[in-house]
Amino acid sequence: MKRRSRFGGAGAASANDAHAEETRTSTPYSAMHTGPGRALTAVYGVFALSATARAGYQLIREFDVAPIAYSLSALAAVIYILATICLVIGNRVAHRIALTACGIEFLGVIVVGILSHTHPEDFAKPSVWSNFGSGYGFIPLVLPLIGLWWLVHVGRRAAKG
Repeated sequence: MKRRSRFGGAGAASANDAHAEETRTSTPYSAMHTGPGRALTAVYGVFALSATARAGYQLIREFDVAPIAYSLSALAAVIYILATICLVIGNRVAHRIALTACGIEFLGVIVVGILSHTHPEDFAKPSVWSNFGSGYGFIPLVLPLIGLWWLVHVGRRAAKG
């Protein structure tokens, strides 16, 4: 049913209707993608695109050169995509998945960072996480920590009510 605007014609919903709709769809976890969460979501989105493009090229064109490193780049891309999607969705289930993704990401950066120093022969070519993400300005090392901090913060706020 179309509503009539105050000028008599069919018009958009009023501001009160828009606010009511926003309130109905808003959850305590919606804060995941507001404020600092927007910046976090944007950075994860950029990393999802760049890691996916890089891994796709590496897997298609150069897989035989460094299969371990390039497979890890593909894993990183999947984790960045998953985290981005969960940050955008912003509900309880997405919050839990995003926490898990950030935890796996951080663990991956640490393990791959150590292995890239102790077993350099397995990392003939760098992955996103090699040398603790040095090829990306160490953002892969810091990003999951910021993500975990933000998600814990949102989780605490959601638990309070």
